[in-house]
Amino acid sequence: MKFDQLAAELGTQLAAKEWTVTTAESCTGGMVSAAITSVPGSSAWFEQSYTTYSNASKERVLGVLPAIIESNGVVSEPVVAQMALGAALQSNAECAVAISGIAGPGGATENKAVGTVCFGWVVGGVVTTATHQLQGDRQAVREQSVEIALKGLLQHIQFYV
Repeated sequence: MKFDQLAAELGTQLAAKEWTVTTAESCTGGMVSAAITSVPGSSAWFEQSYTTYSNASKERVLGVLPAIIESNGVVSEPVVAQMALGAALQSNAECAVAISGIAGPGGATENKAVGTVCFGWVVGGVVTTATHQLQGDRQAVREQSVEIALKGLLQHIQFYV
């Protein structure tokens, strides 16, 4: 898998801090957690994953407020912020990443094109979000999303003192 190096580096950083990580994934369908668990020994620092594809599962499992989805759309920074916080709280992990996006080929709206992907990270209780406009087919968007998610975790952990 092409994400092995990023996932291994994430494991090194988490192990050094004695932290764990969790994932809350929608459009990637568990690809981030698969990359993480491809690293031998990841059970020491990977807590669990949540693949919440439907709006109902985001609400039920992660505690995303229906009003937030209604007012912002499911592919939005407020939603991924709540997804990441919900995953961190449910799993008791110090770090979390959440992803919601439009991988295509369908699903675009008037305001959100195919390739729009939102990310939320929680590191040490601090929430950050970002939105990326990714290019390519469904698989390319999903793979780019995994890379952004892992790199984002690494960057946020590095700067957390």
